[in-house]
Amino acid sequence: MKKTADSGTQALLPDQGALSRLLAGRLNDPHSILGMHSERGGVVVRVYDPAARAVTLLREGASPAPMSRIHPSGLFGIFFRRKTHFAYRLEKDYGDRVFTAEDPYQFLPCPGEMDLYLFNRGEHRRPWEFMGARQRDEGGVKGVSFAVWAPNAERVSVVGDFNCWDGRRHPMRLLGQSGVWDLFIPGLKAGDVYKYEIRTKAGDIFLKLDPYARRTELRPRNAGIVPSDTPFRWTDDDWMKARAGKNILEQPVNIYEVHLGSWGGPGLPDLPEGKEFHNYRELAEALANYLKDMNYTHVELLPVFEHPLDMSWGYQVTGFYAPTARFGTPEDFACFVDRMHRAGIGVILDWVPAHFPKDAFSLGRFDGTALYEHADPRQGEQKDWGTYIFNFGRNEVRTFLTGSALYFLENFHADGLRVDAVASMIYLNYSRNDGEWIPNKYGGVENLEAVDFLKNLNALAHKEFPGIMMTAEESTSWPGVSRPVWLGGLGFTFKWNMGWMHDTLDYFELDPLYRSYHHGKLTFSLMYAFSENFVLPLSHDEVVHGKKSLIGRMYGDYRQQFANLRALFAWMQTHPGKKMLFMGGEFAQMIEWNYAQPLDWLLLKYPAHDSIRRMVSELNRVYRETPALWENDFRPDGFEWIDVGDYNRSIFSYVRWDKKRTDPVLVILNLTPVVRDNYETGVPLPGVWREVFNTDREEYGGTGLLNGADMPSRPGSRNNRDQYITLRLPWLGAVILRRT
Repeated sequence: MKKTADSGTQALLPDQGALSRLLAGRLNDPHSILGMHSERGGVVVRVYDPAARAVTLLREGASPAPMSRIHPSGLFGIFFRRKTHFAYRLEKDYGDRVFTAEDPYQFLPCPGEMDLYLFNRGEHRRPWEFMGARQRDEGGVKGVSFAVWAPNAERVSVVGDFNCWDGRRHPMRLLGQSGVWDLFIPGLKAGDVYKYEIRTKAGDIFLKLDPYARRTELRPRNAGIVPSDTPFRWTDDDWMKARAGKNILEQPVNIYEVHLGSWGGPGLPDLPEGKEFHNYRELAEALANYLKDMNYTHVELLPVFEHPLDMSWGYQVTGFYAPTARFGTPEDFACFVDRMHRAGIGVILDWVPAHFPKDAFSLGRFDGTALYEHADPRQGEQKDWGTYIFNFGRNEVRTFLTGSALYFLENFHADGLRVDAVASMIYLNYSRNDGEWIPNKYGGVENLEAVDFLKNLNALAHKEFPGIMMTAEESTSWPGVSRPVWLGGLGFTFKWNMGWMHDTLDYFELDPLYRSYHHGKLTFSLMYAFSENFVLPLSHDEVVHGKKSLIGRMYGDYRQQFANLRALFAWMQTHPGKKMLFMGGEFAQMIEWNYAQPLDWLLLKYPAHDSIRRMVSELNRVYRETPALWENDFRPDGFEWIDVGDYNRSIFSYVRWDKKRTDPVLVILNLTPVVRDNYETGVPLPGVWREVFNTDREEYGGTGLLNGADMPSRPGSRNNRDQYITLRLPWLGAVILRRT
């Protein structure tokens, strides 16, 4: 059909009210006047681009049609006397270059109605599939769709290098009452950098990082990057199938906690001198080899979600869907996890849903209002950390956080999440004085919305990903943290045993002369050991802020400190509960951990440090190969005291039982610097007992006070048993015995 252009500018102009709002940067539905529309016996195409000198409409089988500048601000238009719409492209002349692409304003919204419905209800399980930036093919036109939640904004635009960061050029449309803004921009691709420019109803204009950005720039630009849509080629099928078929409660779990930015360094075993790690892939190879050599089962990473401040250690997250760009791309991080799984190592991610930083480019006051956080500082600010607290009662915030957790479990094959600062989430008065908090609707201190959020998340995560672990850092006596939701619990798999950690470290800091007066520091943990599914953590928090390193917290001179540390590790590995040790502790790093410098691996040149590292490796091996030390962790019949009351000599003896009660281990700790020769102890079963581990071996840095010969039990009443053995207990040491 022959085209005829209407020479009258007025025929091309849209509604004056909408035009005024567009030109003022206040229009929330630019698609209503831009793109192609049926009007007055034909169709009109309008394009708004203040930077363009000229715009030409291109369509197949027709001559180029120059568009008229119908407003000096950069509004172009053209009229066609025809009834049907047609496909077209736009050629824009910017003076120094000419750019040709499809018109962003001729495409339908990308989020579906059901997506928006579930998103607003807080029930969408995979919001990353339509929120944020995604490469799409719209009827053969390739580009990137953008969607962001900003219900109180007056206008939202996508900006980036592709439009010279000019918010006038790609305004988004608001989709009904959903609060979600949408735009498809043809021609964009993976690697393009973007942010959202937001105009508030008060007239303020600022840039924000996409909350759903799955790839980000490193500080200081802090922009989102359009991620690749090429699927990562996983090679861990065997690991994933095996994980789904196991009950993690009855498996060995021995975790090495790592801060990726400071783990590697000069002196690291089996690496060339001076080797440095620049990305996830290099870290994966070195760390996997080290963890295998040390016989760990899992690695737990301090937060690797994008964060701008190194000194926050990753706990002030700005990118809840993006692995930090410090060590490479999301594909590089997937490679890291894949390599760990091929080495037989599980990967646990430290996840921070309790709070987020106040950085201007991030979530805070996202659309000019308290959107992700509470407006009232008594509910919305965590003064201890200078952060905002998530509003767990808002459906869209629940969708956002739940999606973040599920995204890393699904797309990066994470084997679990350690949820940070749970106590600060579930108590409204956490670290607050009277008058600084608002009670719940029943007048209580419980944050009912946060509790409900955690229950739903844990139930969903365990259902969707069998075999994973969800671990709570929860420092109070809240009941049922690691009990199923259907039993009234919070639904976590595990809970950190902070009481065990504090009591144990307090005890080992004591002069042995006074330990008899504090015997209960170690025995008390067995009073509540089976009330939760506990992890015993010797974490990063215990070797910073003036607390000293682990070796520095041990009492005594140089030799006594190492002996105490060896005994501490034996106590942890044989106590009911799963295990976790922060990096550096295994070779007795002398100084506190510093996030800004690598571990002091050069200490391994000194025999005492290398010896204790080898002892930890061997102790980890004994743990993994001894079912009695892990398969019955959370039942009272998995532990039995032999002698709980030998406080005068500071000796602790106990049995760890396997599920069949046929292959127990006997553990004895002597926590004074006095050798106990001819020590008699009752044994749980008659037979020949053999020492399978002794912290005092010379190759571990000890004095070599061992029990080399097998020890047959003899009839006689000791410790309320009718069989006993006689052995030697090393000073400040521990022995593990097993029946042959």
